[in-house]
Amino acid sequence: MLSAILLLTTVMFCRAQKPSADDVAMAITTLESYKKAIERLDTTGTGKLFLSKSIVIESGKIEGRYQDYLAHHLGPELVDFKSFTFSDYKADVTVDLPYAFASESYKYTIVLKKDNSVIERKGAATTILKKENGIWKIWQTHTSARRP
Repeated sequence: MLSAILLLTTVMFCRAQKPSADDVAMAITTLESYKKAIERLDTTGTGKLFLSKSIVIESGKIEGRYQDYLAHHLGPELVDFKSFTFSDYKADVTVDLPYAFASESYKYTIVLKKDNSVIERKGAATTILKKENGIWKIWQTHTSARRP
């Protein structure tokens, strides 16, 4: 009897851990929400897209948690931008609950406020998301960029 209960519990647990058809789409929605905030130059509410113990790595530097990255790097940077636009964005996401693994590629163009100078880069990112209470959040992201 105990064996049957253990087997049933294991089967139910495995079924509960199976990704839904929407998991990939929901993970991509999280990534796109972050990208759209950057394009708006407004990071209001982006903290909810990240786990509290997230890790941000950008172009060879461990920036720390998203909150630290936002306060000491991204936030001050966005103030200097007139615009930030992404193009040719592609994301390949694999779900293995409770995680999703994303490889992203894109181009971005920044126009600086001070002199309207333009910065163009090709970028790539690897991002790990974790499903927490039914919501996909970014746990770790590593971005890099180079001149086109």
